[in-house]
Amino acid sequence: MSPGPAGLARPELSVPAGNLPHVLQALDGAAVGRWSRTVVDGLSGARSRLDELNVFPVPDGDTGTNLLLTAEAGHAALTARGDGPAESPWTVLARGAVLGARGNSGAILAQLLRGLADDLAGAREVDGATLAAALSGAARTAYGAVAEPEEGTFLTVARAGAEAATAAVAAGHPELADVVRAAADGARTALLATTGQLAVLRDAGVVDAGGAGWCVVLDALLTVVTGIEPSRPPLSGANARPGRRPVPPPVHQPADGPGSEVQFLLANSDEDAVGRLQARLGELGDCLVVVGVDTPGGREWNVHVHVSDVGAAVEASIEAGRPHRISVTPLARLRPPAPAAGERAVVAVACSAGLADLFGGEGVAVLTAPADQVEEQAVLAAVLGTGAEQVVVLPNHPGLTALAARAVERAREEGRDAVVVATRSPVQGLAALAVADPTRRFGDDVVTMAEAAAATRWAEVVVADGEALTSAGRCSAGDVLGSAEGDVVVLGSDPAAVGRELLDRLLSAGGELATLVVGDEDDVTRGLGDAVCAHLATEHPTVEVVRYTGGPGAVPLLIGVE
Repeated sequence: MSPGPAGLARPELSVPAGNLPHVLQALDGAAVGRWSRTVVDGLSGARSRLDELNVFPVPDGDTGTNLLLTAEAGHAALTARGDGPAESPWTVLARGAVLGARGNSGAILAQLLRGLADDLAGAREVDGATLAAALSGAARTAYGAVAEPEEGTFLTVARAGAEAATAAVAAGHPELADVVRAAADGARTALLATTGQLAVLRDAGVVDAGGAGWCVVLDALLTVVTGIEPSRPPLSGANARPGRRPVPPPVHQPADGPGSEVQFLLANSDEDAVGRLQARLGELGDCLVVVGVDTPGGREWNVHVHVSDVGAAVEASIEAGRPHRISVTPLARLRPPAPAAGERAVVAVACSAGLADLFGGEGVAVLTAPADQVEEQAVLAAVLGTGAEQVVVLPNHPGLTALAARAVERAREEGRDAVVVATRSPVQGLAALAVADPTRRFGDDVVTMAEAAAATRWAEVVVADGEALTSAGRCSAGDVLGSAEGDVVVLGSDPAAVGRELLDRLLSAGGELATLVVGDEDDVTRGLGDAVCAHLATEHPTVEVVRYTGGPGAVPLLIGVE
C-alpha cells in the first residue's frame, strides 16, 4: 500500500501493463450516469453481505436490500429522462432515490444524494474541490434529516469520507481522483472503527451495515473516475473476536418499544406541517428520517419511522398532507402474549381522523389509513394489539373484506377467536356497533352485528377526480357522483342536489334512521351537510337523523339508512 492524500493509504490497484486507464479530471452528466450504474452493480453484489451485517438500528437483515432498491430507483429515474427540458442528472438521480427510498438506510442514502444535488446541480462539470465541498454539505444535511443521529453509524462514515476529501484539497491534492480516493479511504477507515463505537456492533463483532454500503457507493465513484475498481478486503467485522458469530439471531423489540417500520411519501404539505409531523412522530417512535425533494408536482417528503402505534403515525401523516405509498413492515416476528380469556374487542378501519375519533369514542381499536393503503400486517397487529381473546373486525370498505379475512386467519393461528363482519361502509360499521353487546355469547353477538350492518343501506357523495365511465354515464373531473351500495346511480354538478336525490332513493324503500357522516367541506361541497339535513326535515320529517363529522380524508358525504 502506498501513502495517499492526507496521509491515507491508497487501495492497491492492479493495472495490466500497457493498458493504463483514462482518469477523469471532472464529472459530467455521462459520468454521473456511469456512477449510478456502477453503484447499482456494486450494491447488488454486496447485498447479501450487507443484509447479514445489519444489526443496527434493528436486526431486520434488510440494509443491503434497502440500499440497492433505493439506488435502483435513482438510476431508473436517471435512465428514464426524456428529451424534454434539460435537467441536471444530479437532480434527477436524487429525486428518484428520495421517492424510491426504502428503509432507514435507504432514506439516508437518498438524503446524501439529495445533498450532493443541492450543491452540484448547477455545475456542468464537477472538479475535486467542488466535489469535496458537496460531500461535506451532503453529510451535514444527512445528519439534519435524522431526528436522533448516533455515532458509529452510516452518518459517521459519510462524514468521515467528506472530511477526508476536504483534507485532501487542503493538503494540496485537489485533483478529482485524489479527492474521491481520499473520501473512499476515509470512509473505509471510519467504517472499521464503527465496531467499537456502538455496543450492538461490538457485541455482534460487525461493522455498521449502512456505513459499509456507503463505502460501496464511494468505491463505485472511484472506479468511474480512475477506470479501475479498487481492491478491498471483504466487508466484515474486521475487529470481530475469533470464533464469534458474525451476526446474532434477531432480537425482539421490548414490549414497549417500536414494533413496525412505517414509511410513506407525503405530498400537499409545507415545511411547517412537516415540522409538526416530525415532532409528533418523534414522540411516537424512533429511527425517524425525513427527506424532502422538489418534484414537477411540488415538493414531496419521504418519511421513515419505527413505531408501536401504526395507526397514530398514519393519522399524523394525514393531518400533515397527503400520504401515499404507505408501507408497514414488522421489525421482528414477535410471539404475542396470550390473549386475555373472555375479553372481547372490536377493530375498525377508518379512512380519516374524524372517523377514527368516531369509532374510538365507542371504545373500538381503530386502524386509520386510506382504504387503498391498508396493509394486512397492520390489521393483524391491530387485532393482536387489543389483547382480547374474541375480536370482531369491521373493514368498513368493500375492498378490504378479503384482506381483513386473511389477517383474521393469521390471528386465529395466534389463539384469537377473530371474525370479520363484512361492513362495506363506515355507516354499516356504526350500525353494527350500535347493537353490539359483550354480555351475549360471542357467536350470537357477531350474528346480530352482521344483521344490523346488512340491514343498513349505504350511499356516498364524492367528487370525480378524472374522466370515467360509470353506471350512470360518463363523468369528467369535478363532476359529483352519488353511489348507492357501491354503484353510481346519480351524476350531477351540484353536491346538494345529488345528496338529496340519493336520500330520496334510499328512503323510497322505507327507513326510520338516517346516519350522515359529513367530510371537511371545500369550495365545491360547502353547505352540503346542512342542505341534506334541511331536505330530510322537509321531505322526510318522520326519519330520525344522526349527523357526524368525518373530518379531513373522509368523503364529502356518507349516508346510512336503517
